[in-house]
Amino acid sequence: MCRRDGVPVVALADDLSGAAEVAALLRLPARLVLNPADLGVSGTGGEAVVVDLDSRYLDGAAAADAVRAVLGAAREPWPAAGAGTETDPTSARAFRAVKFPEAYGSPLWFKKCDSLLRGPVGAEAAAFAEGAGVLVIATALPAARRVVRGGVVLADGVPLHASPAWRAEERAAPRSVAEAMAPLPATDVPLETVRRGPIALAGRFREVAAHGRHPVCDAETDTDLTVIATAAALLGPGTRLLGSGGLAAALGRLLAARRADGAAARAPAPAAGRPMTANPFATEAAAPASPGPPWAPSAAGTASVTPPGTAGPTTVEAAPAPAAGTGAVSPVVTVAAGAAVPVQGGTWSGGFVEGAAAVRDTPPLLVVAGSAEPGVVEQVGRLVAAGARHVALTPRQLAGDEDVVLPRLAAGTVTVLSVDGSGGVRPGAARAIVAGLARTVSALPGRPDLVLTGGETARRVLDSLGVTTLRPVGEIHHGAVHSKTTDGRSVVTRPGSFGGPDSFVRIAAALRPSQQGVTQ
Repeated sequence: MCRRDGVPVVALADDLSGAAEVAALLRLPARLVLNPADLGVSGTGGEAVVVDLDSRYLDGAAAADAVRAVLGAAREPWPAAGAGTETDPTSARAFRAVKFPEAYGSPLWFKKCDSLLRGPVGAEAAAFAEGAGVLVIATALPAARRVVRGGVVLADGVPLHASPAWRAEERAAPRSVAEAMAPLPATDVPLETVRRGPIALAGRFREVAAHGRHPVCDAETDTDLTVIATAAALLGPGTRLLGSGGLAAALGRLLAARRADGAAARAPAPAAGRPMTANPFATEAAAPASPGPPWAPSAAGTASVTPPGTAGPTTVEAAPAPAAGTGAVSPVVTVAAGAAVPVQGGTWSGGFVEGAAAVRDTPPLLVVAGSAEPGVVEQVGRLVAAGARHVALTPRQLAGDEDVVLPRLAAGTVTVLSVDGSGGVRPGAARAIVAGLARTVSALPGRPDLVLTGGETARRVLDSLGVTTLRPVGEIHHGAVHSKTTDGRSVVTRPGSFGGPDSFVRIAAALRPSQQGVTQ
């Protein structure tokens, strides 16, 4: 039987970069599947299964059907041996736990939505709420300066409907989270209610659910999101969660604390006269009136936690390297190749040189910058300044009928492939451009490691390469998740709007640490 601290987790996301982000933030060994039909294949006990629905650009009905397909897959009978599914009893334990909760523990269901409310979020939320006792919604992402106040998303302090965040969308931004969640019946839960604490907030959730509605929570900080996740955990196994990566991170903290408590409970008793070390992540509080689900905190008063030594992906930081110079590097690509570029923890001299002894046997690295976000231009510039080669294709080239064929990339080199946005962003043209990028990458000779920005770009490229499963192995910086394909290729996915000016440099430094200090 699955232990209470080994609860199975199933998460859904509407694009690939969001799915990878959730897989990293849950702090569990994870399997990221690109096809819901693969949901039950090769699972292992205690892992999270994260499904990319690839629904960001679907219409509402199709997106809702994609959600229902995953929920339905978990209710189908276990496939017979020989049906093409992994039959090893250990490797399939996590998925059996989803199908047979009475024996393996109730699964935790989480639905990732875009923090800027892009895509068919309402149709997906309504489908995801089907069969749930209550769906708790919190879309704030404080790490990206996106908060929810008075039921309204504020991006850098500006209401979403008045911000430029939707400039590439074909429809107007919603004026509130509740409006975006339609047709799901929703009730706003103000910040002052959230900050009364988990027990009072859980009571408010019950009141909202008793009226057939679902709570939409204000939140401005990660602590607010931890309180929301803790309150939801007190409601019982019929509760589901929907929110941004911020809520996924809060859930990951609770799961980690629960595992720490379970490990402490199973530890041998201390020797006589030797004091027991207190759990530093829990506070004294009365137990909830009704038993919570397996992922509930040990004490109702548990606050924000960040326990060390947790399982799952780890954060990778770029290590310092000998610098050819110091100071800020201009984003303009005319900066001399090989210049030292500031990264967190020091500077990095990429020195991507064909044939250098340190990199001769290293696969090439291809960065595909498919996002229309303005910050990506500076990120590309800094990577080029560090020595990467730059190929910029126009939207006309990418959306045209003729494929763009690039030459084979030399071992150890780093190339960045981007879209020339000098002509401005054309709403409605993004999908054709991304499809062109995917065709270009799939036609490239060899097997370079990949850095893919933007969920749509990442998904189309991996589809074109026939990749259906990823195993996250690390998070280079917030949202930049390093995964491995089944045949060992490295793939980093990252939302287009994430990362500072040195994002690509940090990613390249993490993937190619042996090239630090190589010079021309």
